[in-house]
Amino acid sequence: MQACLDLLRPHMAAGDEDGGGVVVIGTVEGDLHDIGKNLVGMLLSGAGFTVVNLGTGVTSADFVAAVKEHAPKIIGMSALLTTTLPHMSRTIAALKAEALCESAKVMVDGAPVTEAYADEIGADGYGANVGMAVERTKELTR
Repeated sequence: MQACLDLLRPHMAAGDEDGGGVVVIGTVEGDLHDIGKNLVGMLLSGAGFTVVNLGTGVTSADFVAAVKEHAPKIIGMSALLTTTLPHMSRTIAALKAEALCESAKVMVDGAPVTEAYADEIGADGYGANVGMAVERTKELTR
């Protein structure tokens, strides 16, 4: 799958839109799954966003540091394992403790994530799939 993503990346980055702002994305601590996150990142790049991809296993402290460094409009967290979902809530709490949710919106996604869970943990947005994640990012940054 990674080889396919490498082939698609140059074509996805050739978007028509420009200047969507910065988006910080990462797969939460304890989770190593990244195909969906990487697809979202490529589509966001193609839509004109500057994407800072933190990779996998990203801790709350890493998200906080990245937000302080890059001043994104959107913070995107992904998880595939149900056991790692609590890290989304902890990260949102850490971002709020640093007053970083005032300048950036938080989005969550991944197979076990639901809109109800996103609402429960205080996320600003949720993407049920790659396309919806990109559309919701655009809506939140308008």
